[in-house]
Amino acid sequence: QVQLVESGGGLVQAGGSLRLSCATSGLTFSRYTMGWFRQAPGKEREFVATISYSGVSTDYADSVKGRFTISRDNAKNTVYLQMNRLKTEDTAFYYCAARSLVLSRTPEDYNSWGQGTQVTVSS
Repeated sequence: QVQLVESGGGLVQAGGSLRLSCATSGLTFSRYTMGWFRQAPGKEREFVATISYSGVSTDYADSVKGRFTISRDNAKNTVYLQMNRLKTEDTAFYYCAARSLVLSRTPEDYNSWGQGTQVTVSS
């Protein structure tokens, strides 16, 4: 059974940093593309970042480029999202997701999802 468990969310002031983790089990992690998505109240789920199975290739939404960094540790079956210079508009529920093919920004392309972690950025 595939499981993805996010952690690291919380309340932070604007300009601060958080590091999200997504621990996985039940899949051959090193063969999966991983993604981070977020959803704010009343809005659709949106792409944040994705990383290839090897970690060599990454892609970011324009809104987070230069502030967020996605990385992975295949030995620990975990993907991370380092979030710096946080803004109030980054407030959302953050989800990690897995897919077995190439990088994608489309939520529907991902097969497995975690339950998410809340990130709240105060002004």
